Amino acid sequence: MPTYVYETLPAAGEAPKRFEFVQRMSDAPFKTHPETGVPLRRVFTAPFIIGGRGGEPRKEAPAAADAGAGTAEAAEAPAAAETAPTHVCDNCSH
Repeated sequence: MPTYVYETLPAAGEAPKRFEFVQRMSDAPFKTHPETGVPLRRVFTAPFIIGGRGGEPRKEAPAAADAGAGTAEAAEAPAAAETAPTHVCDNCSH
């Protein structure tokens, strides 16, 4: 289920407070905080997307990887495996 960001509707001069809630996509947006009753609005944020298939990092084609071999840029650039995010989730079977 996706995580949605909400913020309070502050009075003049106050800073809004942000909250994250895990909801189904089919659920209606909260209008008030479920525990405190404070008025909220949903904040639209950019989604977090992991490249590749099934959360696996993308691999370069051999021709593209060999094209920059031996150059200073290739020596300074970290390998794809070193920079790829890891897949972590609770109660996950893969």
